[in-house]
Amino acid sequence: MNKLTIITSIIISLSLAPVFPVNLSQASIQMSQFKLSSHKWKNRILLVFAPSDKNINYQQQVQLFKQQQQGLNERDLLLVTVLDKGTSYSNQQPIDIASAAKLRQKFNINDNDFRVILVGKDGGAKRQDSEVVLAETIFREIDAMPMRQQEMQQKRE
Repeated sequence: MNKLTIITSIIISLSLAPVFPVNLSQASIQMSQFKLSSHKWKNRILLVFAPSDKNINYQQQVQLFKQQQQGLNERDLLLVTVLDKGTSYSNQQPIDIASAAKLRQKFNINDNDFRVILVGKDGGAKRQDSEVVLAETIFREIDAMPMRQQEMQQKRE
């Protein structure tokens, strides 16, 4: 193999390598703004607030929700994780620090708090939990809402 072939092989293999979230100190991440208002009447939002991704409640909660991705999708639920230390995400896309801070301020969440908040399509907080909550519990609450009842009825027709 000549040098050009080796270099080309390396470049191709690097471009096909999986990408994992990295710490801000390791690299610059392209972050976007997150605004609740841009999801009004489109999505329900599940906000998970925690001090960091090392928080045991955070880890358990995110794992529970990830196991229920189909249920989240059926209910137009967008998972947003808001961390005091570390990168916050909206549907696995990094959101900027200012957006995370605005969410903490809007819902009056202290830096060390763990909280799960369900925001309805109308933009209002429908449920708040300070402990890990089962996805099924959230699903039952959503499924009892008039708007969700209409959505399910329309899907049956």
